[in-house]
Amino acid sequence: MTRNIVISAVNIRRGGTLTVLRDCLRYLSGRKDLHVTALVHKRELCDYPGIDYIEIPWSIDGWGKRLKCEYVTMKGISEKLPETDLWLSLHDTTPNVKAKRQAVYCQTSFPFLKIRLRDFRMDKKIPLFAMFTKYAYRKNVHRNDYLIVQQRWLRDGLSRILHVDKSRFIVAPPAFEAPEIVDTSAKEPVPVFLYPAAPDCHKNFELLCKASEKLEKKLGVNAFKVILTVNGAENRYTAWLRKNWGHVASIDFHGFMAREELYDCYGKAACLIFPSRVETWGLPISEFKPAGKPMLLADLPYARESAAGAAAVSFFDINDAQDLAHQMELVISGKISNFGRILPRTPEAPFAQDWDALFALLLKDESTSAR
Repeated sequence: MTRNIVISAVNIRRGGTLTVLRDCLRYLSGRKDLHVTALVHKRELCDYPGIDYIEIPWSIDGWGKRLKCEYVTMKGISEKLPETDLWLSLHDTTPNVKAKRQAVYCQTSFPFLKIRLRDFRMDKKIPLFAMFTKYAYRKNVHRNDYLIVQQRWLRDGLSRILHVDKSRFIVAPPAFEAPEIVDTSAKEPVPVFLYPAAPDCHKNFELLCKASEKLEKKLGVNAFKVILTVNGAENRYTAWLRKNWGHVASIDFHGFMAREELYDCYGKAACLIFPSRVETWGLPISEFKPAGKPMLLADLPYARESAAGAAAVSFFDINDAQDLAHQMELVISGKISNFGRILPRTPEAPFAQDWDALFALLLKDESTSAR
């Protein structure tokens, strides 16, 4: 018997969330036992055979239209579609729809971002979005049979703030292909530290800049190199970074890197640094991990989970530039005997290692709704 599934993702247009949407629809396009309807911003972003598409491009034109789409427009669509066996929202909100079962994929960790006053000055959209997501997650949340998260700590945290039992959270780590990294770090004249991240204020580039400045004053300008994937022209935040630390000779404000260039830089780097204040996963950690080289990571739950299986890791306080500078100096001097291996740990059930396992859970007959 063919079952009807709706995937709603009208606000997804770029980045990791778009990767999840594409992976999901690519998988579903091969399921002949499912009739899939996808509500998207534009079909061209994720066009796969065997999927029926409904485009809703206007939903991105402000929070008001987004809320109208989720709680009014989608309800109307659900009433016109054939009886829906599963409605899966891939972007955090739980729409007001008619369906036998509902589930929501929690793709942002922003409810756990500790907002700083400077964030409003640098990019007010980020702290406002962090505040909005706390509301968005709560609205209609108990309509869901399951909530999907990528890490255990998100299950624990969202269970606490949403008052939803952990048994209704499926931990489903994102799938990705580890890049082939050719280690060329020994050919570099000085140890190279790399921080690849988007130019957003919660990425905490300033901590690495401060640490680099301190270390350069101590060791000199030819002792190490730090490569950042921002150049100062992207937005107010990166312009502030360039203005305050552009004089630090050891920092290379390189700018955006295409995938091939980034993988090449993984090879050149002696160490990955990742000081972001909040992440749903932290993809560069997973990509760099197979190289077996040292990593300096934020002492936060997301980094500890993403680093599982890594050979040489040390964690630093995301508010302490001196701590980071000290650990960078240990890498430069080769004194990393205290860097530890992070043992992998399989999350408690419910757990899904791939899309096949995830949809088996979402569609299983014994699933009961808490609505």
